[in-house]
This record gives sequence, structure tokens and C-alpha cells, in this order.
Amino acid sequence: MNISTNSNFHSPRLILEDKRKEESVNQIVSALVLTPELIKQIQDTFESEMELGLMQNPPKASSLQMENTFIPELPNGKEDGDFLALDLGGTNFRVILIRLKPGHQAESYVQYYTVPEFIRIGDHGEPLFDFLAECIHDFMKKNDLLEKHLPLGFCFSFPMVQKALDIGVLVTWTKSFNIPSVVGEDAVKMLNDALERRGDLQVNVVAVVNDTTGTLIKGASLYPDCAIGLILGTGCNACYLEKVERIKKWDGEHPGIDEVIVDIEWGAFGDNGVLDFMKTEFDKIVDNNSLLVSSFTFEKLFAGKYLGELVRQILLCLIDDKLLFRGKLSNMMMTHNAFTAEHVSEIESQDGDLKAREILETLGYPSVTDDDIAILRHLCAVTSVRGARIVSICLASLLNRMKKEFVTVAIDGSLYNKHPKFHQLMTDFIAEMAPERKFKLMLAEDGSGKGAGLVAAIAERLKAQKHKTEV
Repeated sequence: MNISTNSNFHSPRLILEDKRKEESVNQIVSALVLTPELIKQIQDTFESEMELGLMQNPPKASSLQMENTFIPELPNGKEDGDFLALDLGGTNFRVILIRLKPGHQAESYVQYYTVPEFIRIGDHGEPLFDFLAECIHDFMKKNDLLEKHLPLGFCFSFPMVQKALDIGVLVTWTKSFNIPSVVGEDAVKMLNDALERRGDLQVNVVAVVNDTTGTLIKGASLYPDCAIGLILGTGCNACYLEKVERIKKWDGEHPGIDEVIVDIEWGAFGDNGVLDFMKTEFDKIVDNNSLLVSSFTFEKLFAGKYLGELVRQILLCLIDDKLLFRGKLSNMMMTHNAFTAEHVSEIESQDGDLKAREILETLGYPSVTDDDIAILRHLCAVTSVRGARIVSICLASLLNRMKKEFVTVAIDGSLYNKHPKFHQLMTDFIAEMAPERKFKLMLAEDGSGKGAGLVAAIAERLKAQKHKTEV
């Protein structure tokens, strides 16, 4: 048995020999199909939440932070010199040296480090930032940089409130970090303090960004028309160029600044309940079984950390209704997160039938029917289409909002990179919802770290311009 779709994979169809079973499966899975009415409601809700997030005194709180990154310019190709970047977003992090010459492709040197658990979880933040400073020293020593004065761009991929280009106040830890005393503190100051405590480094943190902003900056260094940065991997977030006049909560006059990058923090879109209308029972189960219940609502609908678990919950329902695997529930299938986004990507590939059989064997199903394979592939297709559609709704809104002649969307993240259909699905969906906008989706691998180094270069260029003007 097989799945057939139209030429754009827009409408996955399940075709089984047993038509009664086919109807029963479709009835359960139909909850994940976005109707035109739902699509319009999601779009309207997103645009409303954006406006609320940009207001000075909104009538109600938005689930979107809409943070000003204070980056008023993109790379112009004239950046020159050596710059460091520290890319911290999980257990493993990187220190990077970026060498820039006008008119030349940037050279970069990277060293990976791992943050031990006893440093990631604790009562005090100084050990973490002292460890980061130690790793910076190790990197500089290995690359004969200890005698050089180097600006550093800090990619700090945790929710933060930016008060300037070089001030990032932590809102909450995520992933595997939990150091309560750092919440509410400026991560840039804590890293600069740690560097000063060493006394043997000529390094100054001049800018802080998250991975989304870094990705936009990296994209803009390659394509001047890049105006959106998107992370589509374990989690999901986006940033874009916003007109300063629309950022009502940015007090004061800002002469000469027309646009700045705004970090949407849309992984949390819907945390205030505004997306409850579209959440299925399966989405609610995924949320209830997650580490942070009622948080990161948007990304739990499709992001890499949750996509496989969403499919598993639907599989459990179908098994319970004896529509799949003859009603047999294996021990592995009962295990939380046993089915992953990587499995979804493999099953969505051209040799998906073979991959599905291999994956099911590892999950305790060595003998399955053609209908079982068809149903599993259908679930992966439906959840993938919904995920790509949801992201595309928001990207189309950004394109319509900016009204630029052409926009390159820089994207980094394992889900976009590894899923064989996400790129085409998103391209088709965005074109459908923003028919007057010209755009392209571009993979910007390793955008976060290199982007942070480029932001440091921009910060130094702006500082030099300001000094020249004052003199």
C-alpha cells in the first residue's frame, strides 16, 4: 500500500485495501489537518500578538517577547580584523575566531567544549562564566592569540531581554541549564567580569545575540537582501528587520536608524492560551508529558524535540483502537521519545518504506503489514505538512509586513536541514500565502556562532564611526 499526494505534497492521502480501517484512521488524523479557517485564525492571532509585543503599554500581555536586539545595521562587506565568538546554547558550545577582510570570504577557526553538569546546575553563576573564560583562554593559547586585543560576540541562546547591543538579561534557563541566581542578571556583564577576574586576557564582550539573530547576520553576510533569520531544529524561533517607528516600546529618538532586528521568541507563541483553539488532544498529551508544561507552546506543535513524540502519541491511539500492529503495544513503543524527528525525516524520504520497516523493527515490530507501513508513513506526512504549514503562516506574515522587493530567509537547524520535504513544503506554502512577495529560503549552517562574530565586527565598526563623528 502507499501514500499519494499532489505534486506539492500539500494533501497527504492514505490509501488502504481495508476501506473501513482507512476511514477510521482518517477520522482520527483529521484533527491535525489545518483548514483554511484555522490557517486564517493562526495568521490573525500571530499578527495580533506581534502588535501587542511591540506596544509600550499593551492592553494585555503578548506571548511574543518581540525583543529589540539593538542591531541597526547588517554586514556591509567592509568589516575588517579578527573577532572572537562564543556560542553557548546547550551542553556543548564553541569558541570561534573569525578573520574578516573586505571583499573576502570570512575565515574561521572553531574549538568545541562541553559544560560539565555540576557547572550547568547549581546555586551560583560565577563557576559557569569562569569556566567559559577558561575555555576562551585555552582557545586563544592554542591559536597564539594571547597577545592580541579581541572583541567578542556572545551568542547566548536562552530567552533574554536586551537593553542594549551589549546587555542581555536572562529571562529563564532552558535545555539542560538551571542556575537560578543568574536569572535576571546580564550575561554579558557576568562574562566580562569572569574575563577580568582572570587578568590574563585582552578580550571584551561587545555584543550579545541569540542563535536566530546570528543566523540572520550570517545570511546577510552572503546575501544583502537577507531580512529574516529562522532556527528550525530542536526548537524554533525567528527574527526579522522591523521599522523603528513600529517599535512603540523603544523610548526616545533614534536619528539615522530606520530598521533594527527584532527577536520574536516565537517558540513561546501561544503560552498565554491564544493558540488553544488549534491544539489537538495529541498536542495536549505531548505538552503534559514535557519538561516545562504550558511553555514553548508553538514549537511543541512541530519542532524537532517534539515531532517524533507527537507521532508516537497518535500511534498509541491507533494501536489502542486496534487499527495498527494488530493492537500489539511493544515495550519500546511505550517509551517516551522512543520515536524521534529523525525517524520522521527518514520515513519521509524516497526510500521511506524500507526505513519505516527498519525503524519499526527497532521499536519491537519485526513483522508488520503493508497497511501498517502506509499508516505510519501517512502520520509522518500529515504531521510534517502541518509543521511546515504552521511555520510558513508566520513567515508569510513577516514578508507581508516588511513589504520588501525580495527577501532571503536564512535558516539553520537540524529539522530543516535533515527533513527531505520541509524546504519545498515551506516554499510552496509561503508562496501561496504571500503571493506578491518574492523570497528564497537559504540554509545558513553554523549561522549562530559566525553570526555572533560578525555582530562583534559590526559593533566595532559602529563604535569607530561614532568616535569619528564626535571628533
